[in-house]
Amino acid sequence: MTADLDTLLTALYVFVGDHVVPPETRRPGRPKRVTDAELMCLAVAEVLLGFPSQAHWPRLCYCRLGGMFGYLPKQPGYCKRLNNAAALMDKAMHMLAAELSAETDEYRLLDATAIPCGTSRPTAQRSRLAGWANYGYRASHSRWYWGLKLYLITTAHGMPVVWWLADPTLGEREVARKLLGHAHDHALPPAPLVLIARQRLRWSGLRTPSRASWASGSCAPTGATSPTATPTPAGVYARITQRLLALAAAIWHNCNTAVPTARSLIAYDH
Repeated sequence: MTADLDTLLTALYVFVGDHVVPPETRRPGRPKRVTDAELMCLAVAEVLLGFPSQAHWPRLCYCRLGGMFGYLPKQPGYCKRLNNAAALMDKAMHMLAAELSAETDEYRLLDATAIPCGTSRPTAQRSRLAGWANYGYRASHSRWYWGLKLYLITTAHGMPVVWWLADPTLGEREVARKLLGHAHDHALPPAPLVLIARQRLRWSGLRTPSRASWASGSCAPTGATSPTATPTPAGVYARITQRLLALAAAIWHNCNTAVPTARSLIAYDH
């Protein structure tokens, strides 16, 4: 295999069809013209090619990917399908990580980044994210923002393993404990685990927080869903999952093709 976008999408299509998507049962009505495996390949290509808007992507992908797919969806259908497939994309990300033995490595990296969701007070008041998003301070830009904070745990070579969207007013240690509890629920990290953040912490045993602590912490697990329209919790969840899946797919393909820098995306941006 070679490190180019077409080869990556072909390999990802086969992997998702074989390991991620459950066998389809026959239902009344017309079958889907775009399968879940094809949808995930389109979502990954959108991110790696650097399209910032879903409104432009379905029109322009005909030029770049039209020969690889028998049918390409229109913009409204694509966005709706993508929001509904967020949990499946998250599952695919975890299975790609497992392919690289992500569960057997002792070391994990934890970092966080701001996710701005609005730039005005009226937006914050009217948004369907109100009650979930909050005001936080972005030290790298020396300014305040309204939105969420993305916490991500990766392997040493950058493969995303588990992530969490949290209220930016919460402390990093508090969120890290809940994130590790969520990871432990899904049997993702090894134990004992060395978690490297701003300071080196050793977690000899992972405790699963109670269900009451999920609600009282004002955090949303990665499976949180809501009515489908951006910006909504479901829309934010789908867009974050889409980007993490693209990163995981690129790292997985780079490792399989012996690319020296596993996190390099240069071969897939054209």
